[in-house]
Amino acid sequence: MADPTQTLTAAEVSAAALADWRQDGESLTARFAAGDFATGLELVTRIGASAEQANHHPDITLTYPEVSVVLSSHDVGGITSRDLDLARLISDHAATLGISAAQG
Repeated sequence: MADPTQTLTAAEVSAAALADWRQDGESLTARFAAGDFATGLELVTRIGASAEQANHHPDITLTYPEVSVVLSSHDVGGITSRDLDLARLISDHAATLGISAAQG
């Protein structure tokens, strides 16, 4: 298992093959097309539960009809394995709810 306090290189982030996510500087970002507010809220609720369990908290924006998420390990100033793990969980939650990543 990777050291959760070690920042990852761009190559390591890319190798994680997170289809829904993009690296933006020292963060991972994703937008999910929820389609309606209630479904977006359900995704946010699931993200919140996973974030609490992981003790790693993303920035989340819920708007009609999208949920935007930004992940970064602020304590070390970059992307770590904690971000990759939570990104995978968030993508799994979205898929379970039938939500795809927003394009563009």
